[in-house]
Amino acid sequence: MAAEAALAIIGVIPGDGVGPEVVQQGLAVLREVAGIDNLKVDLVEFDLGGERYLKSGEVLPDHALDDLRKCDAIYLGAVGHPGVAPGILEKGILLRIRFAFHQYINLRPVKLFPGIETPIKGKGPEQIDMVVVRENNEDLYVGAGGFTYKGTPEEVAIQTSINTRAGVERCLRYAFELARSRAKNRVFPGLTDADRARGWTGQVTMVAKTNVLTFAHDLWMRAFTEVSLDFPEIKPDYNHVDACCMRMVVAPERYDVIATTNMFGDIITDLGAVLQGGMGLAASGNLNPDRTAPSMFEPVHGSAPDIAGQGIANPIAAILSLSMLLDHVGAPRGAEVVRKAVARVLAAGTPRTPDVGGQSTTAEVGRAVLHALEDIAHN
Repeated sequence: MAAEAALAIIGVIPGDGVGPEVVQQGLAVLREVAGIDNLKVDLVEFDLGGERYLKSGEVLPDHALDDLRKCDAIYLGAVGHPGVAPGILEKGILLRIRFAFHQYINLRPVKLFPGIETPIKGKGPEQIDMVVVRENNEDLYVGAGGFTYKGTPEEVAIQTSINTRAGVERCLRYAFELARSRAKNRVFPGLTDADRARGWTGQVTMVAKTNVLTFAHDLWMRAFTEVSLDFPEIKPDYNHVDACCMRMVVAPERYDVIATTNMFGDIITDLGAVLQGGMGLAASGNLNPDRTAPSMFEPVHGSAPDIAGQGIANPIAAILSLSMLLDHVGAPRGAEVVRKAVARVLAAGTPRTPDVGGQSTTAEVGRAVLHALEDIAHN
């Protein structure tokens, strides 16, 4: 007798701009591969974004948040509307979900696929394969602060970086656990012979600014030093954030797992997206590792209103984010097939959307991934 299929309830937020276009391609992939892991998917769509706000004044009503909480995972397209002031949707939807659901890890793989060019001369897929673990519930994004005498010549604006020992430590532990897991499946090229002789198999680089932010980042450094003792096979490494930005460009192969603060992670992961070929290829997950609430998966790119409706947005980032979602809900075989299908399409060189040098449509790239999926799944 066949085992009963597992059920995953997926909340879908197509969002704004190109969000619905790329989500459509991701959902087509989901329907194709769910059965590989005997997974039954129940999709629940949520009307959240700029259009809803302009019509009703609602950003994320409490009842919608309650309904999202019932999901096993959330699949998001993009948030951002030219008719809505910056910050309203981003804080009201993205940050509210991240904080309400304790999605304290923002996970962003930076991986260059064969067939895709990086702007860094002389570097290829062997050198660009890292993961950034960004703390996702603290730092400047908490919103602690305010204005005094707003709108006057004497105006003062204060925004405070909040860092707790518990929040920092859980982020760092996640990074070390990830480095340990990655070391089982790959040889990290950034280790020297001397490193390997010490028994190190992977590396976590903490990125902060300890020489200037001597309170908050002193906490980060002390926690990093103590947590590293629990992972003797992982090399502990440290970079100031400015040095990290330089080294990501000059020597990306020196990075395995990067652990960093919310603000710095937001910045360096966009640099990472450029290294891997652009925003259209960059996936991410907002994770609640404790699984007390759903995690949320989204492409790194925004809503791109300048190309919305033209059918030329790159769906690859959304599809790769979908593969991360599949891993999260217990469908690892399907997730791996999706990544292999994406790799095959990118290596073939066509079809490609304009952002990566092609002239194909969103739908054409999506169909190519589906064809590759079918071929891989049946062979």
